[in-house]
Amino acid sequence: MEIQENISLQPYNTFGLQATARYFVEVNTLEQLVTVLKDNTFQNLPRLFLGGGSNILLTKDFEGIVIKINLQGIEKQQENELHVWLKAGAGVVWHNFVLHCIAQNWAGVENLSLIPGTVGAAPMQNIGAYGVEIKDVFDELEALNLSTLQIEKFALDDCQFGYRESVFKHIYKNQYVILSVTFRLNKTPNFHIEYGAIKDTIAEMGVQQLSIKAISDAVIHIRQSKLPNPAEIGNSGSFFKNPEIPIAQFQALKERFPAMVSFPSITPALIKVPAGWLIEQAGWKGFKDGHIGVHAKQALVLVNYGGGKGNDIKALSEKIQASVFEKFGILLHPEVNFI
Repeated sequence: MEIQENISLQPYNTFGLQATARYFVEVNTLEQLVTVLKDNTFQNLPRLFLGGGSNILLTKDFEGIVIKINLQGIEKQQENELHVWLKAGAGVVWHNFVLHCIAQNWAGVENLSLIPGTVGAAPMQNIGAYGVEIKDVFDELEALNLSTLQIEKFALDDCQFGYRESVFKHIYKNQYVILSVTFRLNKTPNFHIEYGAIKDTIAEMGVQQLSIKAISDAVIHIRQSKLPNPAEIGNSGSFFKNPEIPIAQFQALKERFPAMVSFPSITPALIKVPAGWLIEQAGWKGFKDGHIGVHAKQALVLVNYGGGKGNDIKALSEKIQASVFEKFGILLHPEVNFI
């Protein structure tokens, strides 16, 4: 373990933004993590725990210590006739975990293929796509209490999962570091192909027999066709959450905008509206301002074409929020965390 000084964070965020960390360290074990946290040098400094760097917007240099969590390993904990429980380290790349499950024909996460980031970040955001969320396969997680340096376990109800929400984003923000997550996968799949273009894509691919591999392949194809590769164009995937609004408000908007799209919400009194559709209707799709802009194929994705600044992307996001609110009366909320 090597603690480095004045390290560029550009390789560690998918926006590809330049910012410097005063201190930087990668930890591969719990013991290394605890050693860093006990070090008197860093006691009074800000701390940033980093996974895949796919959900942050760096707006300035970080005058503290950045701790990259590299805890690895995927281990079967138990199984029965219906389910298998897998424990994965927080530093495992999420898509690699999905591929591992598919290779064993364990179902439940195939719709979440190609989502960037790590296993440890997945429950923080309650990541989701195409009708499936982490909470659907979540069993428990282990997290380090930063005050006591004791390991605590969180069951499903403890995490208070909501739409791209959990206790770790609000009530317990900056109080815990997730070390591992245990998932309960299904031995018999329950296919989810009703969302987005999955069903049509599977048909176009000529799939004769539906499988979790076919669903994963379809999701990967859709995502690659719509979303830019961060290795080529800096981005963090979906920049805003899909807003959930009262049904009465949606019905009133539907009269003014008949083409308005919607999806069911888990909250009966609300309905979900695609943020990308709202942004596109407000005229932002394909917008470019110097080194930054809005992706030409997916208005939900803000991009850094190279040399962009985090503050410029933040300012652009605020202009988009104001524009959408003016047109629709809906306030968009970022999924991305501003640093």
